[in-house]
Amino acid sequence: MNKEEFEIARSLQLEDESSNSSPPRALSIQYSVAMPAPESHLFEVTLRVEGWESPTLDLKMPVWTPGSYLVREYSRHLQNFKSDLPSQKLAKNHYQIQTEGKESIEVRYQIFANELTVRTNHLDENHGYFNGAALFFYIPGFEKQPIRVTIVPPRADWKVVTALSEVEPSTFEAKDFDTLVDSPFEIGQHQIYSFEVLGKLHQFVIWGEGKLDIDRILHDTKKVIEVEAKMFGGLPYDRYFFLLHLTANSFGGLEHKDCCSLIYSRLGFRAKEKYDRFIQLVAHEFFHLWNVKRIRPKALEVFNYDGENYTPSLWFSEGTTSFYDLAFPYRAGIYDAKAYLNALGQEISRYLTTPGRLVQPLSESSFDAWIKLYRPDANSANSQISYYLKGEMVTLLLDLAIRIKHQNQRSFDDVMRIMWQQFGKDEIGFTPEQLKTTIESVAGFDLTNFFDRYLHGTEELPFDEYLAGFGLRLKSNADNPNLAPLTGMTVKSEGGREMIKFVETGSPAQKAAIDSGDELLAIDGLRVGSGQFEERLKDYQPGDTITVTVFHGDELKQRSLVLGQPRATSYLIDFIENPSTVQQQNFEQWLGVSLTSVSR
Repeated sequence: MNKEEFEIARSLQLEDESSNSSPPRALSIQYSVAMPAPESHLFEVTLRVEGWESPTLDLKMPVWTPGSYLVREYSRHLQNFKSDLPSQKLAKNHYQIQTEGKESIEVRYQIFANELTVRTNHLDENHGYFNGAALFFYIPGFEKQPIRVTIVPPRADWKVVTALSEVEPSTFEAKDFDTLVDSPFEIGQHQIYSFEVLGKLHQFVIWGEGKLDIDRILHDTKKVIEVEAKMFGGLPYDRYFFLLHLTANSFGGLEHKDCCSLIYSRLGFRAKEKYDRFIQLVAHEFFHLWNVKRIRPKALEVFNYDGENYTPSLWFSEGTTSFYDLAFPYRAGIYDAKAYLNALGQEISRYLTTPGRLVQPLSESSFDAWIKLYRPDANSANSQISYYLKGEMVTLLLDLAIRIKHQNQRSFDDVMRIMWQQFGKDEIGFTPEQLKTTIESVAGFDLTNFFDRYLHGTEELPFDEYLAGFGLRLKSNADNPNLAPLTGMTVKSEGGREMIKFVETGSPAQKAAIDSGDELLAIDGLRVGSGQFEERLKDYQPGDTITVTVFHGDELKQRSLVLGQPRATSYLIDFIENPSTVQQQNFEQWLGVSLTSVSR
């Protein structure tokens, strides 16, 4: 029997076994989560299983949570696992209990929770917050069973917010383990602000002190919800809430089907640019309730909580979402066309100043998210590109290409609508081939060459080629006479020291044997003070040789560095001189305003 025949035979065998197997028996699975001493950062968790019939009960804790593609080893925070029955630990996240014929089994354990991010757990004297994947075990083979969770707050004035339905006082039910993982809990004295959009209840649940205009946030969020719902023809839920944690200096979000978790700087709302960034975060996580929570890659159709779930399509799930998180606030009227084009220019600048864009293909960036994106090191910017960022750039080019081909009668919006109808509504995972076919059906032309060059290859993205049809072009600051000569290293002040944080491959700094992590002390024998590095370089010309004094570890070193030609550090979207009538029409049909009104 050759390999192909073996695979066919094995497939038929598995189908036969599947058809003859009986469905999992009904169980009662009940969790209790208490926090009697919140200052200890310990959640006290009790699991009760009723109706068990097998001689052993296996319990596994997820190693990751959907939406954050890194094995985070949540079980490392587990301690004091106890059962009245014999048990043993079989793997890092796997316990097995000898049931001794008992149908009722109880397990108790603690979870240390002192990391406030959108994907972890946090408990202190002010509140409790947890994600299901980071707190609960699942029973292999019984993931589709309903699960109840009872919350025992430390004080009567602590209230509970979650997307799950409350079936008894302080008791909530998830229809299955996936739903439990997808439903974070916030317990404490948070503020709740309710508002209605398209006849459905929405809420902002805010924990932490901050300087924010809640009426403005609710107004603008409502506008964002309306424009996103318009794309898909409605809202696929009965209630949705935004859980916002305010901290000293944080930024992030994690999507869920019927809610999202956000974390943001408590003082990050006053400046217009920072406020716009917050609304873009809201737009991003809200758009995920369609794109990734319901429209998701085949590899994420059924979650494997035990390890990595590989897909090359995160460029679409995350990058396309990043493209729209700039567009939706503009469509909602929160900022104007100039601000939108400026925001696009900033994103393009980030992309074009990342050397790794010419090293790592976009599809590989998605596939390797598990080992690279969330684990940056000194060489990351040289060797990789974010699928958020390049995915956003590729979606921009595809959107512009579709608009040009069809005189703005089609756009990437149509791709999203088809993906929703074919895959999202029924939550059928899509393959990379199906995604490409869908985009081609809207574009009206073959995208094989485009995908080969810009998704699976590392060719430079042709921004000017795609912007030209709208009377636009990229403009860099390469000709700015105030640009310093090139060293290829990034220096940041840390605790009164000037630290070299990044050295570009092939740059003058690397050729001079300067390393990331070195401490910069002096240039040509004169000390470099805080924030002086770039200014000091302006005293020199390209081709000059300077002596750079650094601490390399605990060794004092002098490096001879030959300065290079200045290189562009930023880009903006500029306007073509004397645009044609067609270019002006394309621009106006794209952004809804005239080209001349924006170019003045």
